[in-house]
Amino acid sequence: MKYGIIDYDVIGTGKPVLIIHGWGISKLTMKGAFEPVFSEVDGYKRFYIDLPGMGDSEHGDVKNSDDILKLLHGFAVDIIKEPFMIIGQSYGGLLTRGFVNKFPELISKIILLVPCMIPGVKQGRVEQLKVVCKDDDLLNALSKEERDSFTLMNVVLTKDVWERYKTYLMPALESADWDFLNNVLEGSFSFDPDDIEEPCQIPCLIITAKQDTEVGYKDQFDLMEKYTGATYVAVENAGHNLQIEQPEIFESIVKSWLRTH
Repeated sequence: MKYGIIDYDVIGTGKPVLIIHGWGISKLTMKGAFEPVFSEVDGYKRFYIDLPGMGDSEHGDVKNSDDILKLLHGFAVDIIKEPFMIIGQSYGGLLTRGFVNKFPELISKIILLVPCMIPGVKQGRVEQLKVVCKDDDLLNALSKEERDSFTLMNVVLTKDVWERYKTYLMPALESADWDFLNNVLEGSFSFDPDDIEEPCQIPCLIITAKQDTEVGYKDQFDLMEKYTGATYVAVENAGHNLQIEQPEIFESIVKSWLRTH
């Protein structure tokens, strides 16, 4: 694409879905979250994309979220070529709302997973780190590097969660160009993505976590005034990585919503 090589995977057939990951991770994380759902809900063609400087995508001369939005629009027009459902996690949730703001005619449905409301680190009404469950034997068996990574924002520190974190988060985090993310990429838009003239009536699912230390869950509720067709869920005993901490609840919510919308 204009900004360099963008890596993506396509899985399944049917109605298209563009799936956008968060800051510093990759499509690997999103596959781990959503493939268990789509394996049981037929009829969707999933486009998993790596954002610039993350996963296997180049960053080129991308400087800010406006650039990434242009890239996503180009991807939608050139590759997807028809209206689609859009899914955004964390920073991907901010990008998703930017896309809906500028190109609502291309969107059929929206899922926001722990969406970032205010660009930056721990902005808005975020929660203090509060571990709700932990396995001390597991934590003692990890290396310091593993333990520091695992305990940074997770609030359920058990073996099952560790296995999912090790599989779907750590490789994604290791693949990111952190010099680009920390020193070049500006996460903000030049506009307010939530400043829309008319309320958005596109069907929307907003999933948040009540122990989320990164983006919280309270600011997202304000989206109900903008996205009047939205379902809002706040999951207890889950942090920013709720899809690996409470996978059964997460998958049940998404499957139920997809089957009824």
